[in-house]
Amino acid sequence: MAPKKINLALQGGGAHGAFTWGVLDVILQDEDIEIAGISGTSAGALNAAALKAGMVAGGRQGARDNLRWFWEQVGAVTDDRWTGWISGLTPNAAAMAKVLEMSPAYQAFDLTTKLMSPYLYGPALQNPLEKIVRDFHFDEVCNPEGPEINICATNVRTGKIRVFTGEDVSPEALMASACLPSLFQAVEFVDPATGKMEAYWDGGYTGNPALFPLFEPHLPDDVLVININPLCRHELPMNSQAIQNRINEISFNTSLLRELRAIAFVKRLLVDHKLPEGSMKNVLVHMISDDELMNELNVATKTIPTPVILARLFEAGQAAATVFLKNHKADLNKRSTVDLEEMFS
Repeated sequence: MAPKKINLALQGGGAHGAFTWGVLDVILQDEDIEIAGISGTSAGALNAAALKAGMVAGGRQGARDNLRWFWEQVGAVTDDRWTGWISGLTPNAAAMAKVLEMSPAYQAFDLTTKLMSPYLYGPALQNPLEKIVRDFHFDEVCNPEGPEINICATNVRTGKIRVFTGEDVSPEALMASACLPSLFQAVEFVDPATGKMEAYWDGGYTGNPALFPLFEPHLPDDVLVININPLCRHELPMNSQAIQNRINEISFNTSLLRELRAIAFVKRLLVDHKLPEGSMKNVLVHMISDDELMNELNVATKTIPTPVILARLFEAGQAAATVFLKNHKADLNKRSTVDLEEMFS
């Protein structure tokens, strides 16, 4: 039986991208599923590049190994002999998140980012991800074989999304996709598409991630969104950090919801025969998320990659993907598993 071909849409969300790592780890072990295309932003872009490079070099196991390598560099501790007993001694995720948020070091860091521009530091302030990103094998990241990857960034001057793909995926493009303007100076480089010097910020402002690159005719109809920014928070944010965090979540989900609404609109037109059959792609939408866990975490756990939290995110991603495949693997290439009409009712 031929494998089920799908596309992946990988959200950004800082260290919470370790949840996506867990999801990908499970999907890569299922040989009935083939990843054809990926669109990623920020942490999602880094996951996409790590997966692609590993897969080109060593197939599915190579992709798993390279993702593990990447998150080990970020700060994940993956020795089960250590994380097993230390996790048992540490508080639950919500308590850990609160401890981080209220720590004097994080409070000072948060205040500094609100009051001071990253340009005050000059070239001394460097994104710690840069060294890791430059260790990626870009001959493999840009290889035409394997999944087609699309990296989303925001053009600072025009406010438009820029999607880097193929040979345009460079260390600078990945850094641009993950550049939070409150923390780091804009990433500036000559855009191969225009030949001009351009400045970029995090792609989450304009596409988190962009879905439209996955609508190309040569790619499958199925788009699996791995969501790490909760669509819904039940508790009203009351302090300044919680308010800012929720603002960021809403803004980073806006572009995704807009594209999902457009998909729902096109699907209605196709069902009502108001569009000629085949004139528009009938996108099949799926989603893997863990809003319950993400509601327990906060902006501090996004910013500070603590080993125990990363390990728990990875395990949560594995669990969520396992449940999804158990319940919906048979639906892939046949029907959507997200009720878009209900989502927007």
